[in-house]
Amino acid sequence: MDKTAAVNQYIMEEVQDSHEWVLPFIKVHLPDFLSVHGVMLILCASILLLLFGVLYRKKDVVPHGLTNLLEVFVLFVRDQISIACLGDKDGRKMTPLFCSFFFFILGLNLMGLIPIFRAATGNVNVTAALALITLGFMIFGSIYKNGFIGFVKAFVPHGVPWPLLFLLTPIEFIGMFIKAFALTIRLFANMLAGHIVIFALLGLVVIFGWAALPAMALAMGVYFLELFIAFLQAYIFTLLSAMFIGQMVHPEH
Repeated sequence: MDKTAAVNQYIMEEVQDSHEWVLPFIKVHLPDFLSVHGVMLILCASILLLLFGVLYRKKDVVPHGLTNLLEVFVLFVRDQISIACLGDKDGRKMTPLFCSFFFFILGLNLMGLIPIFRAATGNVNVTAALALITLGFMIFGSIYKNGFIGFVKAFVPHGVPWPLLFLLTPIEFIGMFIKAFALTIRLFANMLAGHIVIFALLGLVVIFGWAALPAMALAMGVYFLELFIAFLQAYIFTLLSAMFIGQMVHPEH
């Protein structure tokens, strides 16, 4: 196998899910019911439970250090995303969901930038599952808040001549599913593309040797850009989820 083919094969193995987790000096074969991305989900959830269950549990103590950092992000999600999109009452109730979205996606994104881990958010199945949670709250949250009739009325634009409703109402209904699909593809594509670019730049050094060494600097630049994108994509997914749920729960706004 030539160098180009070997690099291509390595990149595909790194970005795809599998039952083999390659660690330094060892290859771990996972059972059939568990994949590498599944391990990433479990690890990230465990870390978040540790952070919020142990470090962030005492509200009567003035936060400091890491606890203070978590407090900043929690308040930001609550005030600037949840309450801003759903109002004070519903926003406070929905804050745990959006905090879960933000920290879980952020954790998975950052873990994907550590060499021994994999980017689970680069798996369309993971992002689709997260988007389905948003879709579920859009549908059942609206029915719970406004009743089934209110849910149906959310697809009927106000102030539109009734003949156009036969065209616009189905479009509005389909648009609800398109929003969930957009959440899926946006997160998946951004994270997958970034990792492929980094691996491809590093692969140039393998293929062309020292002549491609400047590509290392470019790869480092893309890596730091991916750090920013890790936070940005967690924020965008959480914000769009809050907006989409808010549009269904409060269609009058």
